[in-house]
Amino acid sequence: MKVKLLGTGTCVPSLQRLSSSYLVRTKQLNVLVDVGPSVVRRLLEYGYTTRDIDIIVLTHFHVDHSADLSTFLFASNYDVVPRTKELAIIGGEGFQDFYRGLLTIYPWLLPKSYELFLHELQGGVLKKSGIVITTSHMEHCKESVGVRIEEGKSVVFSGDTDYTHNLVRLAEGADLLFVECSFPERKAPGHLNLAEVQKVVDQAKPRRVILSHLYPDWDNYKGVLHPPLLLGEDGMEIEI
Repeated sequence: MKVKLLGTGTCVPSLQRLSSSYLVRTKQLNVLVDVGPSVVRRLLEYGYTTRDIDIIVLTHFHVDHSADLSTFLFASNYDVVPRTKELAIIGGEGFQDFYRGLLTIYPWLLPKSYELFLHELQGGVLKKSGIVITTSHMEHCKESVGVRIEEGKSVVFSGDTDYTHNLVRLAEGADLLFVECSFPERKAPGHLNLAEVQKVVDQAKPRRVILSHLYPDWDNYKGVLHPPLLLGEDGMEIEI
């Protein structure tokens, strides 16, 4: 299993960091976790098209995590080579309504040449082609979920969240944890800072930890991160 960091940023426009998004490559499937602004183009930059993606997971519906879903679905219908293989999309509470809202605004997103399967998975398990995807509610907004993907090895994505025992349980013993760490020191409701991330790591004991969803505060950070913590950067690829 490999993970490509497509974006490690936030809603704040940045030339260095796209909004948070990750491509998980398993033996048989490619899973896209979050689809923020310009992620479809970023896929192209790294040699992938929308047709290469088998599953999309939305950790929540805020614009910096979901804006390019409409672009993705539009391209699936009207690309030079339209999509023909099935696509599954996983979201938390209210995802079905969210999708219907997109169709109300953009009726052209309705699949023309492929099957689309929608899964509203606020806390549950989906098994497909040898991988297991588990979601758990996070403390950010009502539909927020963290995601654990397993194929022998395990990778966990916190999505946006405040400290919660659900994240500790989801990340317990994970081979790799991508955790939002919006700010090194200051505290914002619904988000984690470095001290809170360290608390999660001490309790869950993941083998490796990548900090992501990084606000510009990190540009001036002068501290030192100690293993297993590592600051995420766009374009990094990690093999588990």
